Amino acid sequence: MTDEYQVTVVGGGPAGLTTALYTTRLGHDTVVVNRGGGRAAMMLDTHNVIGVPEDVSGNEFLQTAVEQIQGYGADYVRDTVTDVERTDDGRFRVTAGDTEVLTDHVVLSTGFNDVRPDPPLPRTGRGLHWCLHCDAYMFVDQPVFVMGTGDAAATVAMIMLNFTDEVDLLTRGDEPEWSEEKGRQLDAHPVDVIHEDVDSIEKGEDGWLEAFVFEDGTRREYRGGFPMYGSNYNNSLATALGVELNDDGTVAVDDHGRTSVEGVSAVGDLTPGHNQIPVAMGEGAKAGIGIHYRLRKYPRSLEEIESDGEVTETDVPGLSERMRERANEHNADAPAPATADDD
Repeated sequence: MTDEYQVTVVGGGPAGLTTALYTTRLGHDTVVVNRGGGRAAMMLDTHNVIGVPEDVSGNEFLQTAVEQIQGYGADYVRDTVTDVERTDDGRFRVTAGDTEVLTDHVVLSTGFNDVRPDPPLPRTGRGLHWCLHCDAYMFVDQPVFVMGTGDAAATVAMIMLNFTDEVDLLTRGDEPEWSEEKGRQLDAHPVDVIHEDVDSIEKGEDGWLEAFVFEDGTRREYRGGFPMYGSNYNNSLATALGVELNDDGTVAVDDHGRTSVEGVSAVGDLTPGHNQIPVAMGEGAKAGIGIHYRLRKYPRSLEEIESDGEVTETDVPGLSERMRERANEHNADAPAPATADDD
């Protein structure tokens, strides 16, 4: 079967789900096609999202979001999108397994994969952390490591001195690749550079990292740390659509997530900027509003009025019957607004 939607979001992270929330509540038939997983799903705890307690896991956070958009009338499909192509009528055909969707607008929210260092490694969230801005607070006055050999690793190691006086930079036996200028800067900060590779790790009963044992037999204690080996952006669909990419592999977008291809937006970690849930949600909101400007029926322009005539009462509202029914169902179940008499 081929379903038709105004908006198809590829990817189910915070940015994509927020985009779907806005386009749905703004009256556009929307479907999210999500393969599952992603960086947000890896989170054992949620940090830096106002109103969300830290003990909420990434999976719980995302599941709540999925239930919200479904409650407003969006559809949700769990599958992997393998192809997006422009059709002869200017729309897009999105293929994911047995699912085929025709859509007016595509939103790419496919993110990136962190490049993982070689094992042995602690478990993600129990000593291995991927977000400096989310997790640095956890390491105040705690011994911390940074893994990597480039400028980014050296910079993050120096940044961590804002939180603790015990920072090691682990090159894992590889030659440093940071610039001469960065090396001079690093030498002027109290960061220990450890060149031996990790031989084994020690963990506590709770699963948290306690120490690394290096190949020379040295044992150094750590609360956790940050690998800095780069990112692989999931931009194959963007490339196939002819979307402009930046030099680092991110998708070039404007302030509302519009790409160089009409009818294609991109949000979240696939685009430049801070890889943070609140930032991603803000991008999703702005993209959803921008898509609404493009797809809404009214106000009809003067050119459209001249060619199609004035808008009559029989033309409105500008929602599909499916969206109209789902919105009415949702609003019928919503609590009645408070009045002065409710006191």
